[in-house]
Amino acid sequence: MTVRRTRSPAVPLLVLLAALACVLGVGAPASAASAYRYWSFWERTDTGAWRYATRGPALARPGDGDVAGFRFAVSEDAGDATRPRAAPDFAALCAGTEARAGQKRVGLVIDFGTAADAPSGERPPGARTACARVPEDASAADALAAVAKPLRYDASALLCGIADYPRHGCGEQVAAPSKKASGEPSGKAAEETSARGDGGDGPSVGVFAGLGVLVVLAAGIGWQTRRRRRP
Repeated sequence: MTVRRTRSPAVPLLVLLAALACVLGVGAPASAASAYRYWSFWERTDTGAWRYATRGPALARPGDGDVAGFRFAVSEDAGDATRPRAAPDFAALCAGTEARAGQKRVGLVIDFGTAADAPSGERPPGARTACARVPEDASAADALAAVAKPLRYDASALLCGIADYPRHGCGEQVAAPSKKASGEPSGKAAEETSARGDGGDGPSVGVFAGLGVLVVLAAGIGWQTRRRRRP
């Protein structure tokens, strides 16, 4: 006599539940991301937007009429860095500073960030703007030093403090914030949020698609189980 073996419907059911857990992320703790607290350096483009500088302020040589920005914040990387919250043009920054032969004028925006980004025990000063008149070969760091001393650097020439803020620390690693303290998207995050047309909250499209696949699998398992039970 031939014994017909039927697979228990419990097995595919367990597989289905495991797949569901993978889709929804059940039981998978999210890893804590790391970020850094530091001064980022920006350049104002002709369109009035901030662009993350590809060189440090000691190497950048702005021309007469350029605007440089500095922002203190907690950011995960250059693509996530928080830009200065104001972007005035050169005419507004240097309206009262006359041009001189052999010198150049550089507009500066210094954003000390928010209290949420401040090191423990420190409070950020209010943002400030200035117009630095410096020699023609001066760097952005020279222009900054002309209007916002004292500056503080570490042994690797990383800019650690502007106008004595913060008094301690330099690019230290901290836990990444869940939301931007400034309340505004920044860096690539701002571009991605704009492209999506939403704030990035709620279930993703992939979750709904995964659930749809699971519904189809469940229906298939049920059909196969009923078929095996037929005489």
